[in-house]
Amino acid sequence: MALIGTIRKNSWILVVMIALGLGGFILMDIMTSSGPGQATTRTALGKINGQKLDQQVFEQVYDAMYGSSATDAYSAREALWNFFVEEAIVKQEAGKLGLGVSRTELLDLEFGPRPSPLINQRFADPDQPGVLNREQLDYIKNIIQENRVQEAIDQGQLLPSFIPYWKHQEKEIIKERLQAKINNLVSKGLYTPSWMAEMGFNESSETADFTYVKVPFDEVPNTDVSLSDSDYEAFLKENEAKYRVKEEQRRVEYVVFDIVPTVEDSTASREKISGLLAEFQSTTDDSSFVLRNAGTIDAAYVKKADLSPTAADTIMKLAKGSVFGPYIDGGAYKAVKMLDKKIIPDSVRSRHILRQATNPMEMAQAQKTIDSLKLLIENGTASFDSLAARFGTDATRTKGGDLGYTFAGGMVKPFNDLIFYEAEQGKLYTVETQFGIHLVEVTGKKFINNTEAVKVAYLQEQLVPSDDTQAAIYDKASGIAFNNRKLSQLEEAAKKDPSLRMETSEGFDRNAFAIGDLGVSGDAREIVRWAFGAKEGEVSSTVYAFRDPVAYYNNKYVVVGLKNIQKPGLPSVASAKTDIEQLVINRKKAELIKERIKGQDLNAVASTYGVQPDTAYGVTFAQSFVQNLGNEPAVIGTLFTLDSGKTSEPIAGETGVFVLNISRKNPPAGDAGVALPQLKMQLTQTARQQIPLGVMTALKNNAKIKDNRAKFY
Repeated sequence: MALIGTIRKNSWILVVMIALGLGGFILMDIMTSSGPGQATTRTALGKINGQKLDQQVFEQVYDAMYGSSATDAYSAREALWNFFVEEAIVKQEAGKLGLGVSRTELLDLEFGPRPSPLINQRFADPDQPGVLNREQLDYIKNIIQENRVQEAIDQGQLLPSFIPYWKHQEKEIIKERLQAKINNLVSKGLYTPSWMAEMGFNESSETADFTYVKVPFDEVPNTDVSLSDSDYEAFLKENEAKYRVKEEQRRVEYVVFDIVPTVEDSTASREKISGLLAEFQSTTDDSSFVLRNAGTIDAAYVKKADLSPTAADTIMKLAKGSVFGPYIDGGAYKAVKMLDKKIIPDSVRSRHILRQATNPMEMAQAQKTIDSLKLLIENGTASFDSLAARFGTDATRTKGGDLGYTFAGGMVKPFNDLIFYEAEQGKLYTVETQFGIHLVEVTGKKFINNTEAVKVAYLQEQLVPSDDTQAAIYDKASGIAFNNRKLSQLEEAAKKDPSLRMETSEGFDRNAFAIGDLGVSGDAREIVRWAFGAKEGEVSSTVYAFRDPVAYYNNKYVVVGLKNIQKPGLPSVASAKTDIEQLVINRKKAELIKERIKGQDLNAVASTYGVQPDTAYGVTFAQSFVQNLGNEPAVIGTLFTLDSGKTSEPIAGETGVFVLNISRKNPPAGDAGVALPQLKMQLTQTARQQIPLGVMTALKNNAKIKDNRAKFY
């Protein structure tokens, strides 16, 4: 998916991509790159139910699918690993069931009238998201049928990576289809018996009205609670399914050294902008000057409401050619120059003749055609309407190319900027967009609000820590790492310095690539690799660096210590204590509160703790959330065990201890016999919606998976 995002930004590549796609099936037999079955002599990246996955094969697919993608490598490899695991499991399970995908079926899924969702998703018409560009596919199909695929590759219209890309996509399609067949088999076997439907009817139809009082856990100070390891062990055992882990996990504590600009850094950034102001104002070539100095300039005119509030008032008052700055905006020092001012139309009517093009060769040919059409109209040889009907390639050709009125921003930017800010009514212009080359004429402008807008250029210098500032913080972090080799020492050192903050990560496995709030990065991955070779309480001698995602400077250094190791199974008290401490404290508080209010009615409890009783009406057993009450399953469960007029014993809930008094139970409304068929259908449909995730989760849980990724990445 990430590769397709990049392809859509370069629409000519999309055409080429589809060409390869159409040719992929034809080319299958001549592609000789090795597959997993030929990788038995290489080091395996993993093994799924005995089937080896070769690391070189994995990397070849990664390069084809994500090589030019903006997706981070760790997330991409995680997604690809999951595909290979699921593919192996699905193919093995399908084989046992006698399921498969024939060549004819695969061809139909790639190019038939109802192609695979993957094809629909990846090869959608850029003009109509979610709609397959069938016209484009048919156009490329002619190239394949004429046996011009290799010619297109030789001419650079197809990249070598497109062949392995399509080959892998075929595997994705087959896996998707087999998975759908398995899910359908399970789905057909689902049935809702009458007794279950009746129970569901009662749970959703029987209601209760009740009064309750809640004593929040906060009513008991933490100092009144004493805990022992046995309290934690009991909690873990009672919640074993939630806290048991299948793979070994590690948890780290880390000290964060935030790197922020100093006063000297700020002064240097400001002076850099100040030093450019005179030339910025005097230059007659604004575009070149701004480009040389890493500024920004845009052809669009901007309304006051769209300017930064920091300087909007001042900018609107500037005279043409004048400069304002430096000023701070968005973490940078900026200077702005007024290039022009004018009243812009609220809407513009235009017409065009579009010659579609998707690669440089087609763009050049389209430009020649548009230039010729422009000359014919200007010479009076032909009318715009007639040429639009004959040479237009979009739906407007039947209307003389008329696009009607549009508001600013309603067209792609190059077209929008032309008709709103540059074009004079009645003149012809050409413009290139992602769709091709357009011949454009503005036929009407509406000025209703008469809003003034400005065209401006900016210089900016990001306010970032200097190299010296970063080096000083690094030296500080290195010193703390060197002098505190045990985690307990590191914790004490962090407490003494208020500029530092100590964080604790969640548990992570050996393939993790993100740590706490540090995010995804190479250094986060290196922390994981270090942690799985360290001993509890050890501090890493490496100072890890994390970069600002926008300005790309080191914005924090981190010193890490290994807090604990959690082996597969139920965690020890030491490794789980941070996660469950408050829950165990609340459990103890619940015991204390229940003992104190035992035997009291609602009013007495309310009086003792200074809380107000509340009432809920029409609550059903099936409800997961009740207004004012919140999500309290123990309360709802107890409620429907009570008879009308009865008061409950104290109930330990999620947020406090509750006492209930049920005022009325209302029997199910309606006839269960009449509602039963519809309810059975609804329950069955709900269960079927859970099948895709449920089946795959079950298959994975029962598979034997050996994961060696940590050795490679």
